[in-house]
Amino acid sequence: MAKGGYRGGFSGGNQMNMMKQAQKMQQEFMKMQQELESTDFEFTAGGGAVKAVVSGTRQFSAIEIDPEVVDPEDVEMLQDLILAAVNGALKLADDKTSQSMAKLQGGLGGFPGLF
Repeated sequence: MAKGGYRGGFSGGNQMNMMKQAQKMQQEFMKMQQELESTDFEFTAGGGAVKAVVSGTRQFSAIEIDPEVVDPEDVEMLQDLILAAVNGALKLADDKTSQSMAKLQGGLGGFPGLF
């Protein structure tokens, strides 16, 4: 056995570096999460006839309907436009969250398999 024996694990300096990097990433994650939660995602359907706004916390904050598309004879079309606008806004929020997470995970080179 080599002089000093097996120490196992990381040296103190490496361990401190990893802890600092983990703390920095946690701070970046918290900042990203706050930014996403305070962001509104807006999507329109039917050429702007229906607009849905969703917050980063997935709460609907607004649905706007152009009075010209309100046709009592064609309620199904209005329902379809509302669904398209709501689903589009939710998809925008999900896509932005995924993109932000991918950026954060890109900085995890020192922690493979962590997420």
